[in-house]
Amino acid sequence: MDRFYLIVPDAETLARLVPLGVRLVQLRLKDAPDRAAQIARAIALCQSHGTELVINDHWREAIDLGAGFVHLGQEDLDTADLSAIRRAGLRLGISTHDEAELGRALSCDPAYVALGPVYPTLLKQMPWAPQGLDRVREWKRRIGALPLVAIGGLTPDRLPGVFAAGADSAAVVTDILRDPDPEARTTHWIKATR
Repeated sequence: MDRFYLIVPDAETLARLVPLGVRLVQLRLKDAPDRAAQIARAIALCQSHGTELVINDHWREAIDLGAGFVHLGQEDLDTADLSAIRRAGLRLGISTHDEAELGRALSCDPAYVALGPVYPTLLKQMPWAPQGLDRVREWKRRIGALPLVAIGGLTPDRLPGVFAAGADSAAVVTDILRDPDPEARTTHWIKATR
């Protein structure tokens, strides 16, 4: 799993940033009327750049369009057909925030577990307090060789601590998308994680 895990809100942003050298990207579409078209575009673009694509939430479209990876939050696990996801050969990443969610995620045989928010985040209101680096260490101890993705409030300056605590990958949204020059910031992240 690449140490830099870019998360983008649409296929247009993905098309701008993936060619810069992104190796792992999540397409997190929210209420997009052209969801299937955006996912199909993202799959084609990522295939042409050798980039691993993860589809957030939309597991049915991921199956139908031939994606290889899906990410589900805990609420999504309530309605997802895990058997269909497995039959389709999709790898699965799962968000976690507490002990019960970690146990549930591990019971699903995920390809990775995400923990967040590690630091305060501006992206959305979270019912969880920032997890901190001690929680990153604890999660990594508990999951062993399974990849751990840290998310929430990450910046390049915080990477050394996050990786030293055991995270295998750093997922980022806000630090790049709110930057005046997302392309330059993406390049900075790539250099900081390689």
